Formats: sequence, C-alpha cells, structure tokens
Amino acid sequence: MAVVFDHPKSLLDVSTHFCPGCGHGIVHRLVCEVIDEMGIEGDTIGVVPVGCSVMSYNYFGCDVIEAPHGRAPAVATGAKRVNPDKFVFSYQGDGDLAAIGTAETVHVGTRGENIVVIFINNTTYGMTGGQMAPTTLPGQVTQTTPFGRNVETAGYPIRICEMMATHSVLPSTACRTSVRQRRRSARRSRMKRKSVACPSSRCCPLVQPTGVCLPQSPCSSSRTR
Repeated sequence: MAVVFDHPKSLLDVSTHFCPGCGHGIVHRLVCEVIDEMGIEGDTIGVVPVGCSVMSYNYFGCDVIEAPHGRAPAVATGAKRVNPDKFVFSYQGDGDLAAIGTAETVHVGTRGENIVVIFINNTTYGMTGGQMAPTTLPGQVTQTTPFGRNVETAGYPIRICEMMATHSVLPSTACRTSVRQRRRSARRSRMKRKSVACPSSRCCPLVQPTGVCLPQSPCSSSRTR
C-alpha cells in the first residue's frame, strides 16, 4: 500500500510545548516538508529568536542558531554570508519581527539578503500572556487593550508584507497565507518551496503565515469589539 501521508523526516518526533490550537506546529510541519522534498536537511540553517519560536531547535532536525530578541535576520545574514552554499531561514513571531526587530527586518530586505524570513503573525504577544503587538487588529481585545485596540491612541497595525513588498528585490516573494484552513496547505507549501528555491543571489523572501493565538489568559486575543 502506498504511503500518502507521513511524518516529515526533518521534523523531530517529540511532544509539542505549544498551547492547544496553536498554529506553530502546522508551520513547523510545512517547513520540514519543504526541507524533505528538496533534500536539504544537512544544508539548512535555521535562526530563531526570543518568543514562542525560541524552542524551535527541539523540533527542526537541521542546525538551528539562537538569536537575541529581534536580531534573527541579522544573525541569518551572517550565517548565510559565511556559508553561501547553505539554505538559511529565520523563524520569527510578530512581537519579535515587527517590534524590536523592525529595523533588522527592513534592512535585510533592503540589502536583498539571500535568506528566507518566516514571519508567524498571530497578532499578539502570545508567550507573555497576550498583550497588544504591532500587528494587533483594530478593536482586537488583548491583555493591554481590554476594550479593543483603539486606533486613536495606539495607531493602526503594521502591514509587514505590504511594507516589505515596496523593496525592489521583494515584490514577487513577500506573501501572506493562513494556517487555519486545510485547503490552504498546498498553497503554503508552494509558497515556501518558491521562497527556498529563489534563484537570485539578491532575494530575501518573506512568508507570513497568519493565525489566532490562544494564550492562557482571561482575555483571548481572538476576540474583537
């Protein structure tokens, strides 16, 4: 009997520490499926910062570097420049990438570094209990916006994909998708394969899977007013 669905080889067989309903496990699997399909596990370097992604080295079978908060693109840049034959990706949440790491994110795109940036956008600071993040939606309830994000005082969320797409090297590889619908799984995999296989030496693909964080707190970030 033909095997049509199996555990990715490069995804380590360990119990998850993520909260029930979290989309990180889905994205982990998709990343590892692409690594397996391309046969690059031994040539891949992942870079993860502070946040819910901090324990990713427990799940990815490839080499993984731990970066300071917000600095994953900078660390990934160094890893790629000294190992130009390796496939290098960063795996970051919205609190890390769109807040403390905004400068690193913008400038890695400006330079067109040949790395892949995987941006997990769940519109909240999930690991610390569900506070407002730069990507929190207008009206969204969080621990620090119990009556919903007020755009008059907190401004509007940062639209990372749209911002990064303004770079001349990025328009075709800055893309967004959802982890909440099974029918989008094939599209997500195609996006990641396209990003990893970018032929240009000046190509910084950014893939943004979006989902809802369900932190262990009374004010679930999935609610809006």
